[in-house]
Order: sequence, then C-alpha cells, then structure tokens
Amino acid sequence: MLHETRLETRESFIKSAMDKEKILAALRQVRDPQTGRDIVSAGMVEDLETEGNNINFKLVIPSLQMQGKSELNFACIGVVAEIYPQASVNVHFMARTPGSKESTSVVPHIKNIIAVASGKGGVGKSTIAVNLALGLKKLGARVGLMDADVYGPSIPTMLGLVGQRPKVKDVTGTIKMVPLEAYGLPVISVGNIIDPDQAVVLRGPRLAAIIKQFFNDVLWDELDFLIVDLPPGTGDVQLTLVQTVPVTGVVLVTTPQEVALADAIKAMNMFLLPQINVPILGVVENMSWFTPAELPENKYFIFGEGGGKRLAKESRSVLLGQIPIVQSIREGGDTGKPAVLNEGSIVSEAFMDVAKNTLRQIAVRNEMIQPTQVVKMGE
Repeated sequence: MLHETRLETRESFIKSAMDKEKILAALRQVRDPQTGRDIVSAGMVEDLETEGNNINFKLVIPSLQMQGKSELNFACIGVVAEIYPQASVNVHFMARTPGSKESTSVVPHIKNIIAVASGKGGVGKSTIAVNLALGLKKLGARVGLMDADVYGPSIPTMLGLVGQRPKVKDVTGTIKMVPLEAYGLPVISVGNIIDPDQAVVLRGPRLAAIIKQFFNDVLWDELDFLIVDLPPGTGDVQLTLVQTVPVTGVVLVTTPQEVALADAIKAMNMFLLPQINVPILGVVENMSWFTPAELPENKYFIFGEGGGKRLAKESRSVLLGQIPIVQSIREGGDTGKPAVLNEGSIVSEAFMDVAKNTLRQIAVRNEMIQPTQVVKMGE
C-alpha cells in the first residue's frame, strides 16, 4: 500500500512537471512588446505554479506602467487557454527593481553596444563601422549595425540597401520595426526611412527621439555586438546614446594628420567625462598610407604619420589597426560590397586585424571594468 502511494505521488509529480513544461512551451508563443523576444527565453516568467485548475506565475516587466501590459496579459491567458481551456490563469505582474541582478537595459538581449566615433567628418568612420561589424560577424559573433549618423546616413549605400524600407510588425499589440538585412547583418538607418535626397533638418529633441526609437522600437535579434555609427563631433546624438543605453565602449577613428587628431581628442574627452565614463576600446587610424594596387609593398604617407598612436596614448588605449588608402575600399563602399569581404586582399586582412583586436579589447574591458551605466544628466 505504501509502495502504491509512493508510485502515485511520483506519477503526480511527473504529471505536474510535464504540465509546467507544456505551459512554458505555450508561453514561448508570447512576445515581449519591448524587445520582441519570447517571454520565457527573456527570463520574464517566474514562479510558475499549478494547483488544481489554477495556473499562477509572475511576469517580470520594467515598469507597471509599461506600454502593452494589458495586451501581454491577455496574450498569456490566451495561449494557455488553448491547451487547458478549463484553467484559471493568474498573471501577477512584477516590476524589476533597480537593484535587481537582471539588466536594466532597454535592450537586455544585446550584450555589447560599441560606438564608433570621430572628432570630424571625412575620416572614414562609417567605412570602419561597416567593415568592423562584418569583420566581427566573420569571426563568428552575432552582430547588428545601427546608423546613428542622422545628418549623413551613408550605410545604406555601403551595404546596398538604398531605397529599401524596414517593415513593421505587431508584437503583442505594439508596432515594431524589423531591421533590414545585408550579408546576414541586421541594419537600421534613418537613410532607409527618409528619401535618399531629403535633407535631414532636425533639432535636438527630434534627434533624441530617433535614437531612442532605434533602440526601443526595433526588433533586434539577440546580439553579441551592436555597432553604432555615430555622427562626427560631440552633439545631441552622442549624449542621447549614453543616456539611453549602457555603451560598452568606444572605437575612435582618426587619420594621421594633426587637424584630425585634435578633433578626435575632443571626442575622446567627451566619453571620458566623469559623468559619462564610457571606456575607449581603442583607435583605428584610417588612410594611414597610400598603396598602389600594382605596388602593394610601397607606402606613401600622404597625411603624415603617427596620429593613431598618439591618440591611443592620449586615451590610454591601444591602436586597433591601420587602414591604408586603397582604391578597392572606396569602390566597395560605393557599390555596396564592403572591402572586408574581399577574401585574401590586403584591405580585408587589415579590417580583420581591427575586428580581432577589437574583440580582444572588449573581452579585456568586460573582465577588468564594471558594466557601463546609463548616464543620468540634468538638462
């Protein structure tokens, strides 16, 4: 008799566990309206319990005033009702507190946000951003690319996306943008939202709204790295970025000449301000020398020498790489076929060196320094 009771208890336990698995499988159909991830994988479902016909669980959300909360509640009840029509489903919403171990980022499924910055325009920052993103992808990472250079969005041209528009998708009652894709890279750019020849004339608040929308309203996949191509200088977009998401680190781009170096130091100093405090991962020196295709061993230092090393020293970081002036880089940018994809070429190797060194510096940064915090600044 005692043996039979134990068997019944065991069978009851197994049945209960199986029921929970079915419930979790059903809840995987529900998407977080903020990130687009399923709520189980996102770690939002906690303390799932079944008792008789009652199914109770907690649903962790950033705020009890979160947009789409009601739709999320009905969606959970709906998918469970499909497998257990007689069940009473009780969803208890719980706001994640600031002291929680979970990430408070608006994009917790993106592990590292890397800003590519420069002090002035014309130094090839967008070229570096595109080839760095694709280089990291070639190394096996999951990578996305955000074109935050709202005044001069050139990434659609560099990736062959001119004229394409991102689609929209309803995620549990919230409309989200779906990134475009190029070479397996999810990409969002204001250049794919406005007409190519339309001038971008925006004041600070509107610029801030666009950058926030690119994080809050875009369905980014789970990513190891999101590369953010910033406009040159130290303006509203840079400040909005660090006030919206925790930026893992910055890659500074400069050319060797003094005038570019002077402006790059200003950009560096903005990120190193105590109230911002975003680490500099390293420096990429672009247009380091001219190498004719027919004379690959020759180097002509058109813009001088040493600017990248001096900036790396000033920022207490490292020189991630030097990119020569080669015609194929310009041709790849104009035709939507980035140079890093030209296997075996000297420019592909140069960009891959930058990607490998950046990957190493991110690993060192994450090992040695606490995660960056979202910046809280007064108006």
